[in-house]
Amino acid sequence: MTESSSFLEKVKTVKRAHEAMLLAKPNVVGVGIGFRIQGRQHSKNIAIIVMVSIKLPASQLKADELIPTEIEGVPVDVQERGAIHAQG
Repeated sequence: MTESSSFLEKVKTVKRAHEAMLLAKPNVVGVGIGFRIQGRQHSKNIAIIVMVSIKLPASQLKADELIPTEIEGVPVDVQERGAIHAQG
């Protein structure tokens, strides 16, 4: 197993273990795995992606509403996606 594939397996495991906690936070509409956005561009760095309906400054959130920047050594990237609606 290569270093990158073992890291991806770790990311998948950490995501599964913490997904419910992340989804319970206000404004969170989804949790996935993808490339971190840095400087408005996708990087080559894999992260847990937390999708929110609206991205708020940390100063407007309570301590228990903050999304960590890292979980178990895996980077977490908060990305604004707007409201997500099921399509029939």
